[in-house]
Amino acid sequence: MPLFTLAVLAYVGGLVVGFAPVPGGTRVLLASGCVAAALAGALAVRGRVAAIAVVVLAGILVAEGTRRQERGCAERAATLGRWQVRLRSDVAPSSVARGELAMRGCAVRVTLFVLRGAGRDGALAVVRGAALATPRGLVISDALLLEREGPGVLARARARATRAVDAAFRRDAPFARALLLADMRDLTPAMRQRWGASGLVHMLSVSGLHVGLLAGAVLLGLRAARLRPAAAECAGLVLVGGYVLLIGAPPPAVRAAAMLAAGAASRLLQRPTSPWAILALGALHPVLSPRVAVDLGWQLSVVGIVALAASASLVRRVATGPWARRRYGEDGIVGWRRELLAGALTSTLATIVTLPFTAPVFGRVSVVAPITNLIAAPLMAAAQPTLFLALALAPSPSLARLAADASHPLLAALDGVAALGAAVPGSTVVVPSTAPAAILLLVLAGGTLAACLAEDARHGAVAAVAAAALLPWLPLLPRPGGWAELHAIDVGQGDAIALRSSRGRWVLVDAGRAWRGGDAGASTVVPYLRRAGGPLVATIITHAHADHVGGMASVVRALRPRRLYDPAFVAPGGSYRAALRTAREIGATWQRVRPGDSLVVDDVVLRFLAPDSAWAASLDDPNDASTIVLARIGSVRFLLTGDAERGEEEWLLARAASLRADVLKVAHHGSSTSSTDAWLDAVRPRIALVSVGALNSYGHPSLDRMHAMARRGARVLRTDRLGSIVIRTDGRRLVVVADGDAWELPDESSTP
Repeated sequence: MPLFTLAVLAYVGGLVVGFAPVPGGTRVLLASGCVAAALAGALAVRGRVAAIAVVVLAGILVAEGTRRQERGCAERAATLGRWQVRLRSDVAPSSVARGELAMRGCAVRVTLFVLRGAGRDGALAVVRGAALATPRGLVISDALLLEREGPGVLARARARATRAVDAAFRRDAPFARALLLADMRDLTPAMRQRWGASGLVHMLSVSGLHVGLLAGAVLLGLRAARLRPAAAECAGLVLVGGYVLLIGAPPPAVRAAAMLAAGAASRLLQRPTSPWAILALGALHPVLSPRVAVDLGWQLSVVGIVALAASASLVRRVATGPWARRRYGEDGIVGWRRELLAGALTSTLATIVTLPFTAPVFGRVSVVAPITNLIAAPLMAAAQPTLFLALALAPSPSLARLAADASHPLLAALDGVAALGAAVPGSTVVVPSTAPAAILLLVLAGGTLAACLAEDARHGAVAAVAAAALLPWLPLLPRPGGWAELHAIDVGQGDAIALRSSRGRWVLVDAGRAWRGGDAGASTVVPYLRRAGGPLVATIITHAHADHVGGMASVVRALRPRRLYDPAFVAPGGSYRAALRTAREIGATWQRVRPGDSLVVDDVVLRFLAPDSAWAASLDDPNDASTIVLARIGSVRFLLTGDAERGEEEWLLARAASLRADVLKVAHHGSSTSSTDAWLDAVRPRIALVSVGALNSYGHPSLDRMHAMARRGARVLRTDRLGSIVIRTDGRRLVVVADGDAWELPDESSTP
């Protein structure tokens, strides 16, 4: 691999480390490690090692500078009372929209919770509302929006293309929009699930594969029209560039277009260029926009090209090796056998090399991915040109519909491959998102690449095989001590709060909602906990409403906790009965919640404060019989309140010696029927967590209660704005991880 390519990839690696959502002190240690590596390399090698270490350090420092700039821009923007926002999605009243605010020297990402007004994708809108600065951008709630300037040419063309795809593809429209226009918003959770389990999820969004297929089809058509090679190359690049702009220039597509342009220039100038050099040029995007380095699609796109280049070397080695010559003659493996070998090796290598990026995100590895990708690749190669043809024929609706109908069997076959792959028993292996797992995956990927590219493949092969052999044993390894964590998992309108001890063991309080055909336990909570790793020791039901207990049966069935705590306030609902029945089936111990009882999991001590059975006997509403838990880790206290209403708060205020807590899980999604002034004065939280769904039909949370918390100095963190929120503690300090960033609260001692 040329030094220039290695330097580009090292810089990108530094950016990824710098943008990692870890406390600032950890970043200082990482940067110090890079400096030490640079000095050691300078003393020992005086060459490549030192240079690469310096480049990695540069990436870390650029990422840190970018983070600081983003935070400062958002804080300055929050002080304005009126904003001009370029919309990045269509906006309607009572919707959530995305946009971008251009300031002097800044481009601020904006999330709008629209109260009134409407606007089109790409339009410039004047916005008023209540602003909150987050580490990554600006959140404007109760937004009043007025479109000031219509969308530009590209935005209007994208809207027309979307309408054309919907009209031509009808039932296949969500699938076609994902493959053609990089619009995955309407794909069903079930479809995402099966494509992820089968290892094909990278094919669902426009990436280098799709752009490359378009470029190949366009070039083939232009050459068939007897255009001169140079003219065909130039015309093809213009068409590909226009398409990339049309779909909004996603980073993977930009990378592919840049590499196509570099390759075309090399051919036109008749100056052969190394594929590695072309890869380096295509991977330079983060130099201009550092955040691109943490875009998963871009990462997979670049690493996929690395795997493709490495597989070419591996195929040559295998196809012309001694065994191949003995078996198939002096020429080795040729013809269709070589093509099949190349496809199998490339698919397998791409799956292995992308593991360090996919496993931490999805929490699993698809064992069947090499096979499903091998089958799906020719289907995609046939489907994609047909999809492009349907889009190109949009001016003639009948012809566009004919082309769309012709693509239906191919789309159905692709989805069928995904369904079959996901249905294979043991098709996925859970990989915890831990440091040992990350190291082993990196060793596996790096060793595999080294075995493919190095003249002596033995060292890389041994490292890769050793890492692969150790991966299945990771869940059995003792977890080293670290920080304990509280995770407010984003399950929409519902609750799922997970406490994790410093030894990696979990206690889950509620599991989100249920709906027809699914629940948040199976779709969100189980993958979330598996991705993080560690056993689930106990589950706690706060009350029997479906937005809290809806996913509990799925969690209990999948993760098999030893205990289930329940307030035993019986209420009608299939989800509650299913949770209790499933706990009995797996042999979990059922225990009624009683005030004063406790549960100790490593350094996490949970004490139940409510409900009292005598109090609950007179109630009609399960909310007021919610389980209330005080969790203590060192001197840090978390108060978890379910959907407790004003009555239960008053009951507890009259009986509890102290309710002081550093972190309050706000009751009933921030409803006005909870979180009274007396309650907030007694708890005095530093952080108020609100688990709530965006623009829910209940009007949660109450703006008055949010302001009451803010007036008392609490930092209000909401899952509808930040997604899943993690609060880490060593028993004294508090670090918040949310929205792709981490920040530490000022050190304040809690009063027990």
